[in-house]
Amino acid sequence: MKYLPALFFLFVFCTSCQNQDKSESSKNGVKPEIKKEVITSQGPQGITRTIIQDSKGAIWIAAFDGIFRYDGKSFTNITSKVSSARFFSVLEDSKGNMCFGTIGSGVYYYDGKTFKNFTTKEGLVNNEIGTIYEDSKGDIWFGANGGASRFDGESFKNYMMKGEYMSEVGAGEIYPNLKRNSNEVTSIIEDQSGKFWFGTRGNAFVYDGETFTVLRDKGKPFINVRSIIEDNKGTIWLGSQFGLWRYDDSTFTKITQNGVSYVYKGKDGDIWTSSSTDRGWVLSKYDEKFLLNKKPIAREINPNKGKMLFGILEANDGSIWFGADGAYRYDGNTVIDSDGKVVGNNWTGQ
Repeated sequence: MKYLPALFFLFVFCTSCQNQDKSESSKNGVKPEIKKEVITSQGPQGITRTIIQDSKGAIWIAAFDGIFRYDGKSFTNITSKVSSARFFSVLEDSKGNMCFGTIGSGVYYYDGKTFKNFTTKEGLVNNEIGTIYEDSKGDIWFGANGGASRFDGESFKNYMMKGEYMSEVGAGEIYPNLKRNSNEVTSIIEDQSGKFWFGTRGNAFVYDGETFTVLRDKGKPFINVRSIIEDNKGTIWLGSQFGLWRYDDSTFTKITQNGVSYVYKGKDGDIWTSSSTDRGWVLSKYDEKFLLNKKPIAREINPNKGKMLFGILEANDGSIWFGADGAYRYDGNTVIDSDGKVVGNNWTGQ
């Protein structure tokens, strides 16, 4: 993320001020150093929404009980002394800094030493941040309850959903804190042409830099999109309550009837999903070679006794991580939880 404005330093947990007395710290608006990181053999136990791997190879996990970093040997709870909020999203920006999105406490920015917290007081459209995305210009987008905020390194530009439409709003206009409503922005991507795609619990939108256009299928708004990706050939894939869909700029193709929560593009171009089936929630893998087939066939694994599955990551070592009631990884044969316990089974299907 680009350099944050000076206002955010009011929120810094500064490591250089540990020798200041209370009066000096209060006068300068800087809190004394707080020991934030807690190293543990145990990973997250709460619902886990997002998992990424940073440029140095560490795994970062956003869960209801904090932000965890895994170095290959142990977990570190990065935010245990910073916030008790539920964490939904995590992003490493192009400069190697981290952003953490919460439900209710806005966003935390972490440069590896200090935290800065920004909320609607600093310009966010809402304090519930479900997804974070960095575009090709280096701007950071925050998908929020009621809309989205775009941060260019100096200020926020906000976009708000009103009724069936979405548009830019004036500075200082915020969306009320209404829990989990249909205006929640769940996914943001920029495609190869520079257009932005927004998945929400209401209508899905395409944004050309000036206008938000409702995405429609046969004249009807395409709704309740939880996740969007673009594959290596420029095809858009949408995971929704009503299944997995492929969109080629003119035609929607429904791939599966099962409700899909998360869509992820693997390193080799394969498509991964988490979806609800009559056997419970499963992970599915669609081979890139067959993605354009009318009905591409997926291999499936039912890894966690039917529990809902969230964010997916293919790590550098080829293992597949995913979130549920904690963080799990699939090593090619078995599913292992964050305590090292085997809990899953092998692939099924073709």
